[in-house]
Amino acid sequence: MQKNSNGYIPHPLQTDVTLPDEVLSAVDQIARQVHEMWAVTKMRGGYVFGKVTDDRARTHKDLRPYEELTEESKSYDRETALTTLRILYALGYEIRKKNPDA
Repeated sequence: MQKNSNGYIPHPLQTDVTLPDEVLSAVDQIARQVHEMWAVTKMRGGYVFGKVTDDRARTHKDLRPYEELTEESKSYDRETALTTLRILYALGYEIRKKNPDA
C-alpha cells in the first residue's frame, strides 16, 4: 500500500473472512439501512435530492429510496455492509439470528 501525501498508510484488518450463508442473506437488508442512515445524515446537513451531486448547492443524486439507486451506488452500500460483517468476524464475533424462523 502506498502512502498518501501526508504519509498516511491505511492498515485495515484482513477481511477475507468467509461469512456463513445465514449472515450473507442479511447483506441487502443491512445495505438498505446503511443507505437510510447515510440519507438521514445528509438531510440533517441540509442536503436535498438533485440530479447531480454538488456540495456547494447541497444536492446529492443518491438522496432517493434504495430501490431507485443505481447498481453502482447499491454496491457501495453492500460493500460497506459486507466489510462491517467481515470485520466483526475477523475480531472473533459471531452473528446468528435470534429467531431463525422469523
